[in-house]
Amino acid sequence: MKIFTTNLQSRVRPASPCPAETAGLVAHQRLAPAANYQSPVTNHDSIAFTLLEIMVAISIFALVLTAIYASWTSILRARKVAGDAAASVQRARISIRIIEDSLGSAESFVKNANYYSFVGENGGEGSLSFVARLAKSFPRSGKFGDFDVRRLTFTVEKGSDSSPQLVLRQNPVLMDLDVDEKEHPLVLAKNVQEFQLQFWDARLNDWTDEWTQTNQIPKLVMVTLKLSDSAYSKQVQEEITRIISIPAMAVQPGWQLPMGFPGQNPNQFGTNGPPGNFNTGNPAIGNPGGQGKVRMQ
Repeated sequence: MKIFTTNLQSRVRPASPCPAETAGLVAHQRLAPAANYQSPVTNHDSIAFTLLEIMVAISIFALVLTAIYASWTSILRARKVAGDAAASVQRARISIRIIEDSLGSAESFVKNANYYSFVGENGGEGSLSFVARLAKSFPRSGKFGDFDVRRLTFTVEKGSDSSPQLVLRQNPVLMDLDVDEKEHPLVLAKNVQEFQLQFWDARLNDWTDEWTQTNQIPKLVMVTLKLSDSAYSKQVQEEITRIISIPAMAVQPGWQLPMGFPGQNPNQFGTNGPPGNFNTGNPAIGNPGGQGKVRMQ
């Protein structure tokens, strides 16, 4: 019995696997090493850029730089244009203010009309010339020192760039223009399209373009200044008009001479008579006793 059992166990063989299982096992053994293996060449290719990607990135970067540069240049150009426009407006206002201040200080003496004439001209190159007693704060006053009474001449002339400019020249009333004032006047405004003057004529009770009474000072002067944005533009960008009232009047000859002039009554109103004799020319005012006291009747 024992021998039979041994022989029976020795004859029993394990069952061989089926062909499908064998093929699957072989395929798994072949694929497993390939799945676990990592080639360094494959990792290097996964972190690099292709030539097409580099070209696209450079193109996008160039477009961004171009947009930034265009925006920056536009800002600079707009800032320059705005600055030039503001400077032009400020120059125009300063020019009108200088003319207004100088006209408010104008003076004239009829007996010395050749020195104190008031001249105004219109046209393509308008001009205005008169004598004024100027303050120390007036432009270029430091150059003339104590010569406060000066002749001012406003003219429109061609500048170095052929653009019309409003310039100011000054000289003491009894002196001629020096070389510096002739060659280097004070530039008040650039790109002047028109410098127009109008004077109030009390006889006509209306404005006139020409002032022929050179030995008199007009009561009102209308000044119009028109400016363009550039030397080559004809379009008026800024226009300023001022009506200036002149508080002064021409000093008559009788007020200049202490004892009057030949043929004039020394006791006439406006002249100096003998000491202690004050005659106003008004019959309602007397001077009894010649004591210089005025008595109302």
